Amino acid sequence: MIDNLNGNFDRRAVDRVTKLMAIPGPSGREAAVAAHVTGLLKEAGVPDSAIRHDSAARRAGTGGEIGNLIVKLPGTVRGPRRLMMAHMDTVPLCEGAEPVRRGDWIHARSSDTALGGDNRAGVAVVLNSALTLLEQELPHPPLTLLFTVQEEVGLLGARHVTKGQLGKPELCFNWDGGAPNIAVIGATGDDHLDIEVQGLASHAGAHPEDGVSAIAIASRAIADLTDNGWHGLITKGRNTGTSNIGFVSGGAATNVVMNHVVLRAEARSHKPQFRRKIVNEFRKAFERAARNTTSADGQTGQVQISVRDKYEAFRMPKTSPCVKTALAAVAKAGMEPQTRIVNGGLDANWMYAHGLPTVTLGCGQAGIHTVEETLHIPSFLAACQVGVLVASATESSAD
Repeated sequence: MIDNLNGNFDRRAVDRVTKLMAIPGPSGREAAVAAHVTGLLKEAGVPDSAIRHDSAARRAGTGGEIGNLIVKLPGTVRGPRRLMMAHMDTVPLCEGAEPVRRGDWIHARSSDTALGGDNRAGVAVVLNSALTLLEQELPHPPLTLLFTVQEEVGLLGARHVTKGQLGKPELCFNWDGGAPNIAVIGATGDDHLDIEVQGLASHAGAHPEDGVSAIAIASRAIADLTDNGWHGLITKGRNTGTSNIGFVSGGAATNVVMNHVVLRAEARSHKPQFRRKIVNEFRKAFERAARNTTSADGQTGQVQISVRDKYEAFRMPKTSPCVKTALAAVAKAGMEPQTRIVNGGLDANWMYAHGLPTVTLGCGQAGIHTVEETLHIPSFLAACQVGVLVASATESSAD
């Protein structure tokens, strides 16, 4: 079905991913990546009318260059529409990356940059699948290609995707980091907390007792959360989750009792009710700390906490049609299929929330978001095989 898997197919796939990883395109600046993808699709015969961008960037309010890139291909055989997706953006550490091949691995030439395999490898899998179908004239059902923006800054492209432009797909597949034989069928949910602590300024040398230290309030709250098992890895009976305070900012001078501190935190759990419990424990800890931190004349500080959902948890059964399809494709590509539930967020979280259950497959990336990032070429090529099998709806057919 796929012509010359170990020859021209492999060379083209590696060439495509190498060129994609060399294109700068952090979150909000994906236009050059989209233009490269669009150009290759047009060269393969995809008409302008099949290619569009949605308004996700505008709705996200982040000022991004473009919205999600959506490409709809008519089927040459009847069957349910399949959606294949990957996010185009990379973390800032990837800017300036020069991919070089060393044996079975692709690295960044410089030790100062990441590679960008997360997630240009995913983009390459989806792109290569479509180009292979078009170039080899392989039969396939209707397809939607979705290249999302701003995944690395909160899954914003998937969150704000224009669902009505996707063509009502029935089977959805996402390519991101990890091994090509692992199908991620569930992921945790995440709530973001913005915490403001307002204290009372005073001269730290002359009259420290007249002030209320905002950092002291925050420190007491953090100690309270840590001592009672609500910070870091959290296990309460059968409920599990995590929390983290990852940003703290405040103060102006060492001779002033700090009167204002801003903290940013997160709470994660696969159970929405338990995630809300974690958030509530944060709220109670900071409010207690504010009440118990006073000036000499009894004044206290104040705490304001705002919470927003970054993404909701989801879990699909192994009997879900897209999961069964993905596992069959992995097996046909000669690998042992596995399923996994993860504690991170994926574009699939928001696709599921939009009513489009989506399984996520890996492409061979390792060490993502670090200068040690690599792409394992045999794993990437295996992912490309899986992509073509999924796109052509031949994952379960006879050889």
